Amino acid sequence: MKIPFSPPDISEKEIDGVADTLRSGWITTGPKTKEFEKRIALYCGTEKAVCLNSATACMEMILRVLGVGEGDEVITCAYTYTASASVACHVGAKVVLVDCQKDSVEMDYDALEKAITEKTKVIVPVDLAGIVCDYDRIFEIVEKKKALFRPSNDLQRAYGRCIVMCDAAHAMGAVRKGVRCGAIADFTSFSFHAVKNLTTAEGGALTWRNVEGVDNDELYRQFMLWSLHGQSKDALAKTGLGAWEYDIVYPGYKCNMTDIMAAVGLAQLDRYEGILSRRKEIIRKYDEAFKDLPVTLLKHYGEDFAASGHLYMVRLDGKDAEYRNSVITKMAEQGVATNVHYKPLPMMTAYKNLGFDIKDYPNAYRMFENEITLPLHTCLTDDEVNYVIDTFTKCI
Repeated sequence: MKIPFSPPDISEKEIDGVADTLRSGWITTGPKTKEFEKRIALYCGTEKAVCLNSATACMEMILRVLGVGEGDEVITCAYTYTASASVACHVGAKVVLVDCQKDSVEMDYDALEKAITEKTKVIVPVDLAGIVCDYDRIFEIVEKKKALFRPSNDLQRAYGRCIVMCDAAHAMGAVRKGVRCGAIADFTSFSFHAVKNLTTAEGGALTWRNVEGVDNDELYRQFMLWSLHGQSKDALAKTGLGAWEYDIVYPGYKCNMTDIMAAVGLAQLDRYEGILSRRKEIIRKYDEAFKDLPVTLLKHYGEDFAASGHLYMVRLDGKDAEYRNSVITKMAEQGVATNVHYKPLPMMTAYKNLGFDIKDYPNAYRMFENEITLPLHTCLTDDEVNYVIDTFTKCI
């Protein structure tokens, strides 16, 4: 068998949606994108959502709307993908990395508390693998440290403490304590990249909670401005009679979602509960098959939480990176593609150049050195799942 790591699950429903959009004559940001935004907000349980061309754009736009920039600090975990941290660099802020907890993908909350200073404006927890972080603990910390917070604009003053911006690239549909991801953190950024549970090929969405003193309509308007060159009207608004004229309010960016992408997303959203259910079924098959092997598995489901089931991460107990890499090679030789999530940021050249050293993040390194991620996607048949199980078992 040849089993790819994470191909997109595209049905005739998505293909028909794109074809209809192409035939409509409206292919950039328009009615489909606006409908997708409304559906995302409804799904997450928020008043508003904004759809852009990537989760990275969503996170950067949040920072820009918040006015985060030079002299500010943004804290995230060392055990994540670069987008969690690079967006802070884009706006001129200083990245502060904290280690993850021992034997956990979540950031060390005690280390987070110690890392907050008068310069800290935003904290970026990462719902890695689609498992929602302990936001009760995070909000407890930012409330405890609110006396240190130094707001630099009215929006920051409305929060009166460090803002919690969740990197939920993996976590669409995840739930903790009965609340769906997207309505837990102050701001939440989702990815719809091709490998994600719900895809638009490229794309992302951001949601936010209601906060007293924050006008959600104005906040949405700001996101629209930042994502479309600072232009006061989008193409759809300019189609009205005599409505050609517009203004450039400030030199913004270009990262809007198109209706072609939104058409794919709407079809995916219609199918999403089935997608989550199938992922859960595969995870349970893996969990049962591997329970007696010398490995440590992530817990995706519990009494008060349910992950989105985005990644099936396995740690090879007592093994090192060399052994892990040999398993990856052996599985590839048998036709099974695997991956590693993640090589910690302090091991990457860009972050080494910023002064980070992996020696300061021992828990992140230990998580990385023996981690292997197995295929987990809804294109897998039961026979292919069994083949992955047999191949992995033999290879270790």
